[in-house]
Amino acid sequence: MTKETEGTEGTEELGDVEEFVEIVEIGEIGEPEGTHDDRVGPPHRGTERETLRAFLDYHRATLAMKCAGLTDEELRRRSMPPSTLTLLGLVRHMAEVERAWFRRVFEDHDAPMVWSKEIDFQAAYDASASTRAEAFGAWEAEVETSRRIEREAESLDLVGHQPRWDEEVSLRMVMVHVLLEYGRHNGHADLLREGVDGTVGA
Repeated sequence: MTKETEGTEGTEELGDVEEFVEIVEIGEIGEPEGTHDDRVGPPHRGTERETLRAFLDYHRATLAMKCAGLTDEELRRRSMPPSTLTLLGLVRHMAEVERAWFRRVFEDHDAPMVWSKEIDFQAAYDASASTRAEAFGAWEAEVETSRRIEREAESLDLVGHQPRWDEEVSLRMVMVHVLLEYGRHNGHADLLREGVDGTVGA
């Protein structure tokens, strides 16, 4: 980019760049209809707990944003063969993850899985008969339970029991694990959304 002090031509070029930045900021580029980005970023100098909480909520909001504005049919659209992965399947899976790592660890070890009678995480991915209302209803309910459990905990050192492992785990470990789950699957969501309508971005 040419500096403004180098003459009239440079000034005009700088103006073009500033106009582009303004366009991006107000959502005219990179935000197709239905994917407005209203996520809240994590604090730059927060405590450990504030940072973990904020990053987790940021990734939860990212998954919701990747599904915004799509019909049930589009949310059920599969990626390229042989994969059967769908956006709706990801939402269902993350409902299962939230329950398995918050509710079942800290409140009710015997709570059933959301989508299967046995411990079968693969069952959630079958969204062939699912709808946005069903999947998001379950996911949002589990997210609220997870948030409540975290808010009520005295510290990240709170210990719960992971029945799948038959081992004790800390709230700190749980929050990091679930954050990693969202990070991994939001990468999948990026590709799935682009395949549905070409939308790309954060």
